Amino acid sequence: MSFGNWPKCLVVAGLVLAVLVWSGCKKTASAPPPAGPPEVGVVTLAPERVLLTTELPGRTSAYLVAEIRPQVSGLIQSRLFQEGSNVKAGAVLYQIDPAPYKAAYDQARAALLTAEAELVTAEANLPAIRSRAERFKGLVSINAVSKQDYDDAAAALRQAEANLAARKAGVEINRAAVESARINLSYTPIHAPISGRIGISNVTVGAMATAYQPAPMAVIQQLDPIYVDVVQANADVLRLRQRLESGRLSRSGANRVKLILEDSSTYPLEGTLQFRDVTVDPTTASVTLRMVFRNPRQVLLPGMFVRAVVQEGVSEQALLVPQQGVTRDVRGTPIAWVVNQDEKVEQRVLELERAMGDKWLVTGGLAPGDRVIVEGSQRVRPGFPVRAVPFAAAGGPAPGAGQRKAEGGL
Repeated sequence: MSFGNWPKCLVVAGLVLAVLVWSGCKKTASAPPPAGPPEVGVVTLAPERVLLTTELPGRTSAYLVAEIRPQVSGLIQSRLFQEGSNVKAGAVLYQIDPAPYKAAYDQARAALLTAEAELVTAEANLPAIRSRAERFKGLVSINAVSKQDYDDAAAALRQAEANLAARKAGVEINRAAVESARINLSYTPIHAPISGRIGISNVTVGAMATAYQPAPMAVIQQLDPIYVDVVQANADVLRLRQRLESGRLSRSGANRVKLILEDSSTYPLEGTLQFRDVTVDPTTASVTLRMVFRNPRQVLLPGMFVRAVVQEGVSEQALLVPQQGVTRDVRGTPIAWVVNQDEKVEQRVLELERAMGDKWLVTGGLAPGDRVIVEGSQRVRPGFPVRAVPFAAAGGPAPGAGQRKAEGGL
């Protein structure tokens, strides 16, 4: 390169340097300002009226059950009901051959009539025998009759009195025999002790029935109303009792029960909680609860598996938190992020009671008015400043209001 070309190279270098300086100044002028606090979606907690329920598995059982057994032995002459039908209390179900029991009854009545006739004769003869003995007693004192004659008259009186007492006892025995024969005869038609639906007949016409046999001839079950028996952990019962005694729950609307059937449909009629058993099962640490349901259409049959939704009570000041606003730490402890009055983030350890749909029922760690972060919690740490906006405004669902219903275990 010759020295004569130096001015031209200097001009080019100057132009390139000017372009670079101008480009750097432009980039510096267009850089954005520093970022502000991150935006998070919050839900402000407010107390709500919550109806607490618990869902418990159980089975149905008949309200009344009567196993039909004969009280006398004999040949079954007829069956007077249709299997699977409804029968009324007092209706004749079976007829046992009454002939031998009728004969025994007639024989007992005849023996009673004979005993009553003999009693009448003994009562009629006694006054004359007694008068003779009393007369001889006066005569023997003046030696008008011999002492032997008096002794014979006195012995005859004692024998007549004993005979009369025996006749009276015989009459009572024969009356008891007549009553026993009558009762046995009345047992030959077998009546329904209760109203209800009768099942399969285990005997046929011509079969031999045995008095008080172990196998029932048929079974009658009353299905309207019907029982539902469920089990509940005793720890849950104790926890519920403590909440009621402390006033955290009220008994408004309690003892009403709804039923969910095996096909997940809801039974149309509500039932009532009748009682809790007084004994805890030592193998399962649970108690039995018995409910009663009307069953006019006999939709519920004994042995069905159902789920009972039991109303436990009402919490007037319950706090509900969306589930997306609750996380868990490495130990599994439930926590929530809250925006405090200084617009900074705090971490709260929670006490959760149960799930209610898409919310948690919180019993500790939060208070009314707290702003719980339900969106954007991944970008915050304790003490971070944030800009809180209502969750509904950020595109999420608005918090619910009014009475809610809580379902689930304690």
